[in-house]
Amino acid sequence: MEINSPEKETEYKPSFDEKGNLILKKKSNIKQGKKSKAKGGTFELLVRKNLEEKNWIVDKWTNNLDLDTQRIIPAKRKFNPFNKVMTIGTGFPDFIAFQNSNDKYDLIGVEVKVNGTLSKEEKEKCKVYLEKKVFREILIAKKKKEKNKIYVEYINFEEIKKRMR
Repeated sequence: MEINSPEKETEYKPSFDEKGNLILKKKSNIKQGKKSKAKGGTFELLVRKNLEEKNWIVDKWTNNLDLDTQRIIPAKRKFNPFNKVMTIGTGFPDFIAFQNSNDKYDLIGVEVKVNGTLSKEEKEKCKVYLEKKVFREILIAKKKKEKNKIYVEYINFEEIKKRMR
């Protein structure tokens, strides 16, 4: 007698980190992560277009800040072995934008966050960038939805800095 049972699809997908350690990821979380990354990328393009409409010259910032030494270093590039693609856009903040005003260039940093929330490390980086006067100001682009229209709301980091301890 043969017992037929429907095969249960595995809930977890095995993957490995940089050190070779096994990590089990939930398949539902993987799907959600892909959707979130796609939505974030789309919103990033919307922010860039919005800034260019306001006569800002926008470029991807490919540097990062080392909090230990407080020096600007090139951002690490990420390689996706499945697509054979090298990801460049891993710097903080996401964009730099500059504009000619009174024969001077005004330089700002723009970090794109769909929910507008910065991590503790990102807040520290913003603080150091402003103290070292790398940027005049850092704006956080937040998604604002009214009815079926998506708008970009810019929050100045100085407002967030006042609420920090």
